[in-house]
Amino acid sequence: MSFIFKKKDKRDTPDTPKTLSRPVSTTPRDETKSLASVYQTMPSPGAGTSVISTSVYGGSTLHVPVAPSAPMASQPMHSTTGSYTPVGTPSFRPVSSASSHASLGGATGTAASPSHYLPASSGSSSVAYSTSGSSTTREDEAQRAAAAAASSGSSAVAELLMLRDHFSSIGVSARSFVLGDTLGTGTFGRVSLVSYTYNKRVLYFALKCLKKSEIIRLKQVDHIKSEKSILERIAHPFIVSLYTSFSDERCLYMLMEFVIGGELFSQLRKAGRFVNDTARFYAAEIALAFAYLHENDIAYRDLKPENLLIDKDGHIKITDFGFAKVVPDRTWTLCGTPEYLAPEIIQSKGHGKAVDWWALGILIYEMLAGYPPFYDENPFGIYQKILGGRIEFPRHFDPYAKELVKKLLVADRTKRLGCLRDGAEDVKNQKWFKGIDWVACYQRKIKPPYVPLARAPNDTSHFDKYPDSAGEDDRLSAKDQALFDDF
Repeated sequence: MSFIFKKKDKRDTPDTPKTLSRPVSTTPRDETKSLASVYQTMPSPGAGTSVISTSVYGGSTLHVPVAPSAPMASQPMHSTTGSYTPVGTPSFRPVSSASSHASLGGATGTAASPSHYLPASSGSSSVAYSTSGSSTTREDEAQRAAAAAASSGSSAVAELLMLRDHFSSIGVSARSFVLGDTLGTGTFGRVSLVSYTYNKRVLYFALKCLKKSEIIRLKQVDHIKSEKSILERIAHPFIVSLYTSFSDERCLYMLMEFVIGGELFSQLRKAGRFVNDTARFYAAEIALAFAYLHENDIAYRDLKPENLLIDKDGHIKITDFGFAKVVPDRTWTLCGTPEYLAPEIIQSKGHGKAVDWWALGILIYEMLAGYPPFYDENPFGIYQKILGGRIEFPRHFDPYAKELVKKLLVADRTKRLGCLRDGAEDVKNQKWFKGIDWVACYQRKIKPPYVPLARAPNDTSHFDKYPDSAGEDDRLSAKDQALFDDF
């Protein structure tokens, strides 16, 4: 039985600081590397593996574990101005303009009243509240927050829904778009910048092209369908948008949002580590996205800097939902990135949405320290340290951030922050987040610490350069084509 983990993208490039270096094996894709020797002294993993694309927008895979090297000194970041449905899958509640998890309200468009959005008190930007107050007061606050958010609306979500309706009504093919630069490549295919004229406006998208023959060879048909099924049912300001999907004889296509700023990892690599306010800004937006996903019983399961993109305004966009899964309770699929694995995944005890809050604790630590809390020269060492649970904090670490990280990195998932009675509210009410106006955060009104420079709407300078595609894909039999009839 093999564990199948994701490659740490770009961390083995020559200019990568040692704090973020995670060398990877060059084992060919079709030669799955077993970790049996690594796990001889550990619990036997359960059944089920998963391999999904992992570069920008999801594009490359690797069957081997990776490990980080030792940390080094780093500098802070400076601010810059400027349809397949799996059996048993529940109906998702799409995001509204007022809540990270509310219903769209059907034909009326009325937003639900969420508990995620509580108004700032007069004269203060903090949304912290006392849990000792009456339930009526708390509900009234939530309703006022929902109304305030709904009044300003979310243009990003509104445009997403509008374009989804447009593409659904007309039907599209690869010929509907003008092909541009390649944004990423991987085992299944590549992601390309494409343009499309809508209402006399030229719009730019990321078109993800996946080879059917490779998907079948790697037995990833169900995973790709699941990824598409989840993405087409969700809409959130901090999650990359899927507009439509289609296929032809050789490929599957997913038309996604073009996020012009590239990966958060690139900024973290340049800075060494982030200053406290920068890390808090990104963590707050991710927390809102997780609250929304978890309300819909979706476990993301692949948080890391490489899967966080920065849009043109400097806000976070979570991408690559290859490991995402609808998990009402627990699942035993063995997947993830070694440094970010929760103990319950390593021990094959079954895991659920709690693994995302663990991963957020790892990410906050890495953003502030410049390296993850559990690192070693080999994968087995990483897993041993994760299970050991000992965390050493740098001296510069903010005490409130330290407190939050400790509460997120609790081995017992029943006691982990984010998994208690109040769920995501417990995370948002931590002292490190004091001063965050969560309604403004959802509405993208908080000034980002960094805004990417872009010469034009189709600027790809924040992405690596890739050669043009070469070679033809294998033709599929009628039986193989039938596997994708419901894509």
